[in-house]
Amino acid sequence: MAIIVNLDVMMAKRKMSLNTLSGEVGITLSNLSVLKQSKARAIRFSTLELLCEVLDCQPGDILEYQRDSEGTK
Repeated sequence: MAIIVNLDVMMAKRKMSLNTLSGEVGITLSNLSVLKQSKARAIRFSTLELLCEVLDCQPGDILEYQRDSEGTK
């Protein structure tokens, strides 16, 4: 199982740079980059809420669940 982070897709749809998003959400560039690359191990609901507010989207637009290729849980 994998959680896919589509932050880069939403940023592209909103024509927003990483620097701009970082400034508006109040997250360091390095932490935002880790999240964008799907390398984050966790995300706070408050951070997710801010991202959704700034990007004008729903949590499901940013996070996606994808089953393993074998279809196991």
